[in-house]
Amino acid sequence: MKKSKQIPGYEDPIILASETHFTVNEVEALYDLFKKLSSSIIDDGLIHKEEFQLALLRNSSKQNLFADRVFDLFDVKRNGVIEFGEFVRSLSIFHPSAPEAEKITFAFRLYDLRGTGYIAREELKEMVVSLLSESELTLSNDVVESIVDKTMMEADIKGDGKIDLEEWKEFAGRNPTILKSMTLPYLREITLAFPSFVLHSEARY
Repeated sequence: MKKSKQIPGYEDPIILASETHFTVNEVEALYDLFKKLSSSIIDDGLIHKEEFQLALLRNSSKQNLFADRVFDLFDVKRNGVIEFGEFVRSLSIFHPSAPEAEKITFAFRLYDLRGTGYIAREELKEMVVSLLSESELTLSNDVVESIVDKTMMEADIKGDGKIDLEEWKEFAGRNPTILKSMTLPYLREITLAFPSFVLHSEARY
């Protein structure tokens, strides 16, 4: 793997293993996957949004809010690409050994579209519509509104029209399947190449 150190954002597997829930062998397996993903469209050692969408949705041009949000959260440096270190650290959240609190916080940040520190009703609706669209479920606007209303009623304990992180934690605690329903349909595609821990992680929810 010596030549690989020339790749932008490359980090030593031993260091990454010490900072994540992965073993050195798992990090090296992820590096092989990263190389495939990062060269699928542009061979530059970085994962671009189109390559990320191709891996998640099998389509590089299709607009999808969920895929956009996951990409944004993986792109920790906010420079429009995912480097190897970012890839491994972000995926670590899906490891079976990752604390449930990490998974819940990641899910909260997915729904917090505007990065305000809370989930507004409009953001919740946008994500619900996106998830239904990707699942190829067609529901009337009235049904979507009722799903959003019910979720807000359950989660917005303070009644201030928005869901903060503490409220989200309580809501996810009462509805553990929310983590599964948010992530599994998209991860299933990419896990064909992933080590088995990703699917094992999702199976818990």
